[in-house]
Amino acid sequence: MVFEHSQITLFHRRTFLRGMAGLGSAIALSKLTGCQPTTTGDTSGDPVKLGLVAAITGSSALSGESIKRGLEVAIDEINANGGVMGGRPIELVIRDDESTPAKGVAATRELIEREQVAAIFGGLDSPVSLAMLPVIHELETPYMGVWAAATGITRNDFDPNYAFRVSANDNIVDNFLTRYAQQEKGASKIGLVLINNPWGESNQKGFEEWAPKYGLEIVGIEKFNDGDTDISAQLGRLQSGGAETLLLVANAAPGAQMMKSLDRLNWDVPVVSHWGISGGRFPELAGAEASKKVTFVQTYSFFGEQSPVGEKVLAALQEKYQLAGPEDILAPVGTANAYDAMNLMALALDTADSVEGPTLREAFYNLPTYDGLIKTYEQPFTPDNHDALNEDDYILVQWDGDQIVPISS
Repeated sequence: MVFEHSQITLFHRRTFLRGMAGLGSAIALSKLTGCQPTTTGDTSGDPVKLGLVAAITGSSALSGESIKRGLEVAIDEINANGGVMGGRPIELVIRDDESTPAKGVAATRELIEREQVAAIFGGLDSPVSLAMLPVIHELETPYMGVWAAATGITRNDFDPNYAFRVSANDNIVDNFLTRYAQQEKGASKIGLVLINNPWGESNQKGFEEWAPKYGLEIVGIEKFNDGDTDISAQLGRLQSGGAETLLLVANAAPGAQMMKSLDRLNWDVPVVSHWGISGGRFPELAGAEASKKVTFVQTYSFFGEQSPVGEKVLAALQEKYQLAGPEDILAPVGTANAYDAMNLMALALDTADSVEGPTLREAFYNLPTYDGLIKTYEQPFTPDNHDALNEDDYILVQWDGDQIVPISS
């Protein structure tokens, strides 16, 4: 395909602008390019396919939909501004992993080998993402995590490492939550309530590392399975051990069962949770009053005063999905992480000017500064750190009905 010189120049300028702080300003666009601001770009090149493997159905389907929405809003914006790599639109190809590692592995291989995607975005479930890693590295295709937080996803033994993440890292979250339990809840004794899978194991290691550093005694470590409907026995042991705060790691459905078991024991104990409970129908399953008692971590809130990027994204979400406001955003963490991750992926494609896996992987180390939704990203990835977020990017929230809102104190 032949492009006029003016078209190529405009594409290159748009690529440059996407890496500038304050990206998205039409006024800045007109000043820097000498062109009138535009709302659409020429993306007549062959599409760049990117894959999403996430829970689209099942009890965690809300998480997959929230990730999809964050990715789609970012793609709309990127394509409207000329796409990537000199005018190629981004196309998202989605596969449902049903929160099942084997299905995630099969979907990953199919997307890379058959659909020829340049990179894969992951979903909520750490066991699925961990299972995908061998295929990702065998086929030398970058993985971008936007929710699953297991430490071993990015801190793995693969060399070179193709796994990147715009999400939480369990070890960092465990430090954040442990400190909160000690400093804000006044706990000296904590109990761990962990889902019995690799994600639970990842957090157990983190809590065991950080608790002594805050003078906290772990009085018990209790585990339960995804299908368990009563864990009163496990909680009773923690109550007998004198736990003053419970640290919970589970997704929405099993987390709700834990709250019901607390109610059966009539035990009113503070619960501080990882963010898995925000990826499903937790308030509906646990009950409005019970869900309100849980404090948990997120990376972003669409409530309150927003940055210019936040205002832009919120407006785009409202228009595209007919939302009344921030209260209608399904799971803010999935949406926000996915939006920033897609924009960083676009910058990597522009930097690499290639969809070849090894070249694209190296490009993540050389990204320009990006003024994102969660924060401004300045060299978000290095060879020694594949996690773009840290504990300075976390906030604490609670359920208010079916809305996720920042804690008031």
